[in-house]
Amino acid sequence: MSRASLSELTVFVAIANQRSFSAAARVLGVSPSALSHTIRGLETRLNVRLFNRTTRSVALTEAGEQLLRRVGPAIADLEDAVNEVASERDRPSGSIRISASESAAKSLVRNVLPDFLAAYPDIHVEFVVDTRLVDIVADGFDAGIRVLQDVPRDMVAIRFGPDMRFIAVASPGYLAHHKPPKAPHDLTKHRCIRFRFESGALYRWDLEHRGKSASIDVQGPITLGNLNLMVEAALGGIGVAWVPDYLAEEHLASDRLRQLLPEWSPAFPGLCLYYPANRFPPTALRLFAQAVREWAARC
Repeated sequence: MSRASLSELTVFVAIANQRSFSAAARVLGVSPSALSHTIRGLETRLNVRLFNRTTRSVALTEAGEQLLRRVGPAIADLEDAVNEVASERDRPSGSIRISASESAAKSLVRNVLPDFLAAYPDIHVEFVVDTRLVDIVADGFDAGIRVLQDVPRDMVAIRFGPDMRFIAVASPGYLAHHKPPKAPHDLTKHRCIRFRFESGALYRWDLEHRGKSASIDVQGPITLGNLNLMVEAALGGIGVAWVPDYLAEEHLASDRLRQLLPEWSPAFPGLCLYYPANRFPPTALRLFAQAVREWAARC
């Protein structure tokens, strides 16, 4: 069966609409001889004559008229579809699916999404809360949020927020009955609030000070899979929690929590929105990334 390519059919429709090879060539930005070569090849494969050509005129044959009736609307629909995509910049739409932990997503939900969704009401943003370090491409996400050191190298990363620091905290009530630790290994004598990843691994507490480091496998009466719940457990006097400083700062300011071993709290680059380094990211993702970048620049 003879097949015509989309480019050949586009040329055919342009000539049929213009009734002129030279006029169609100007519309398509190619030479009239190139169009003549394309039409000769199409007519040869279809084994029909599509145009009656003289030195002064171009007219469709009966077969050409029949083909135009069927192909013309289809080519027009394709052009409309392309124009719709190109016009999305005027009223962008689409969905963005982002993998993030609850605590990592909170600052974007609070500081970026309100203005972003007001500016682009046809864009839908979905956060999927997960403590695992997922493969965003394999798992069907458009983007993810991680600390910079965990972002794969083949990704675009947009930093937001300050450097992050993990700190050990406990309530005044807990410390009234337990002597504060003076060195990292003193934590093994305390009731600690443990964290378990969804993978099943327990999080070790990694402390650093002036080139020295200590990795502590703490013990305690409770294990959680949510950093915010760890803060709540510490506030309730259950034990010592090891959490990002930004989750505890308001409680430290009000003296509901107190920091332990402050000199042993390591700092590292903070959170990033990251996504595959494609040449043309979807419009919705590109606009959201720009909103995050602009907010980060103001902070």
